[in-house]
Amino acid sequence: MAEPVLDPPFGAALDRLAARDPALIPIIEAAGPLPERPGRAGFAGLASVVVSQLVSRRSAEAIWQRLVDETGTLDAVRFIALAKGHGPRLGLTAAKADCLSKLAEAILNGKLDLEAVGRLPADQAISALTALKGIGPWTAEVHLLFNAGHPDIFPSGDLALRIAVGRALGIGDRPAAALVSAIARRWSPDRSVAARLFWAFYGRHLAPAADTLP
Repeated sequence: MAEPVLDPPFGAALDRLAARDPALIPIIEAAGPLPERPGRAGFAGLASVVVSQLVSRRSAEAIWQRLVDETGTLDAVRFIALAKGHGPRLGLTAAKADCLSKLAEAILNGKLDLEAVGRLPADQAISALTALKGIGPWTAEVHLLFNAGHPDIFPSGDLALRIAVGRALGIGDRPAAALVSAIARRWSPDRSVAARLFWAFYGRHLAPAADTLP
């Protein structure tokens, strides 16, 4: 896995963002410290994001723990050996089990190098991952941001980010993903820290008690 290129605790990137877009200054102050989140390398990293699609954080953690309990250390080889016929028992839908099997096969046959993908420009990296059936833009972006340490990713389709950007910038409760994506371009090449900033703002000021973040 490539070394993350973000700079925890993100101070330098936040300074650059504030200088580039002064509208972020009060949001930085309101969000408080940005939490760090350790990523997972390789197959396990992307697999964990696939598992979390369309389920609560608690459910995703339970499914993930079953996978780890069954394999010890989850990687492409162990998943293929485990997955045949066992998806439902592990809590995986058929679609997710199929996606993870195809991901494991692509890694093992050399068609997908996750480390190399993580070093590509954002658009190319997202395209490389979404070429695999079952991996959509949100999954690709969250993986690149948290697991690959890509510095310039903003998952504009994420509902919490849309709400946070809309409320913080006064552009509505749930602005369209396309609008959020267009706004986020002004924060390049530090969009990943901007995403962490708005998630932190959402978590501190807007999230319902039972809400979850990626």
